[in-house]
Amino acid sequence: MSNTQNISQDNLYDVVVIGGGPAGLTAAIYLARARYRVLVLEKEQFGGQITITHEVVNYPGLGKISGKELTETMRRQAENFGAEFLMAEAEDLKIDDDVKTVHTSRGDFQCLGVLLATGAHPRTIGFKGEEEHKGRGVAYCATCDGEFFTDKEVFVIGGGFAAAEESVFLTKFARHVTILVREDDFTCAAAVAEPAKQHEKITVIYNTVVEEVSGENGLNYIRYKSIKNEDVTEYRAETGDTFGVFVFAGYSPDTKLVKGIAELDEYGYVITDSSQKTNVNGLFAAGDVCIKPLRQVVTATGDGALAATELEKYVAEMQRKTGLHPKPPVTRMTDVKSVSETSESEADSNELFTAEMKGQLDGVFSKMEQNLVLKLYLDNRPVSLELEDFMTKLSDLTDKLEVVVAERNTKSNLAPCVRIFLEDGTDAGIAFHGVPGGHEFTSFVLGLYNAAGPGQKIDEDALKEIENIQRKIDMKILVSLSCTMCPDLVIACQRIATRNNNIKAEVYDLQYFEDLKKKYNVMSVPCLVINDEDVYFGKKNINQIIDIAKQ
Repeated sequence: MSNTQNISQDNLYDVVVIGGGPAGLTAAIYLARARYRVLVLEKEQFGGQITITHEVVNYPGLGKISGKELTETMRRQAENFGAEFLMAEAEDLKIDDDVKTVHTSRGDFQCLGVLLATGAHPRTIGFKGEEEHKGRGVAYCATCDGEFFTDKEVFVIGGGFAAAEESVFLTKFARHVTILVREDDFTCAAAVAEPAKQHEKITVIYNTVVEEVSGENGLNYIRYKSIKNEDVTEYRAETGDTFGVFVFAGYSPDTKLVKGIAELDEYGYVITDSSQKTNVNGLFAAGDVCIKPLRQVVTATGDGALAATELEKYVAEMQRKTGLHPKPPVTRMTDVKSVSETSESEADSNELFTAEMKGQLDGVFSKMEQNLVLKLYLDNRPVSLELEDFMTKLSDLTDKLEVVVAERNTKSNLAPCVRIFLEDGTDAGIAFHGVPGGHEFTSFVLGLYNAAGPGQKIDEDALKEIENIQRKIDMKILVSLSCTMCPDLVIACQRIATRNNNIKAEVYDLQYFEDLKKKYNVMSVPCLVINDEDVYFGKKNINQIIDIAKQ
């Protein structure tokens, strides 16, 4: 069926890739390099689940690299070939016609082919107490939450790759790690399991399932049972102490977008043929969202490459059939370096910002419609000097920013802090307590962009809901700079705050605000606190935060 009337060239793509993990990024590289216009949509974090893995050692040719570094290199490679990227959630598909429509949280996009690469999300187990203790003792990301259990006992549930590898990582923080494996042995490769089995700080218990966890102000009780002889073991923390439980029990496919459209198996995975084609014409799937015997980065990239080459053929045929030819990608091919190579090669300059970062910042500053004032509130700790130096060097890059020290050597327990003000003195409603480095640097810069205008695009319905919120809302976003999941929540909260004067969004790096961690009993990040009362854990998009704000 053809529907070529009223097609906007600006929003017309050869392929829309839904999902920015290794499969989607690889497909984008192949498609853009073949001169097809491709848009990659990602609702949470470009790079996918692998970004929370601190160490990848089995990706061919790279030796040892973090998941974040690996996928960031892929993203930049695709971008240099001309692929386009948008942080947005795909909400609906209209795929029956020759020209497909992808409805997203940031508008509609049309294309000739669609690649579903949405991956999978951590699976919960369902033991008693799991749901109510999420973020307060029960965790799913060692990189994000491991530090909260320094010098504490930690239990790991699972027997696969993640359980084995992340247990070893957790020994950097935990006093001792106990791995509870349901099977007779680990289900991953022996070479992966062996370091966990041999580690002096790790105990492995097989044929065991968790029945219950509980506690106040954290976990202090766990009960688990042998599935062979039904012996029950109870562990209680010492008085006043707590422990952590990390769940690594595999993943559930993120296929809700194509439910009722594409053929799925009984577990919800997409059924494809050997070329990654689904049963729907023009819809392909790749990566962990598909049925496959091995879910690794290397297999995801293989899926993405295969799907892309098949999409090239399909799109070429659709171009001939419809007469539509999307704009070719704009190639920005430069030497592609990994994040680690970039930092090492430019570290000798002793500058805070690399040449590449400066170029990206110049692009942001040039779009800001008004100047901003960065007001600093400093105490006598070294971190305050670090914040002042950071903000001074950032403002030196542009005439759009002015740094003013509002208070020095203050006794306030909210310092060090940088607050954003408009040039007319109006409080923009966003602030950062600590130094916005690590994964929060990008979110801080986007906060400046959103405050000074025009800001990131917001769906019109969502914007109306934001502007109609009448009550005063104070949002505290508690983060760790090592957490890859925190920036998305920060960006969403700040965007809302910049569009409604009744709403404040203040970010706190928890390493400098121990009192807040204790006050809200935070054992997982990101953590969102509304008006000092309601506490929420985990990633949330703008629409979810709006729903919370309207309560």
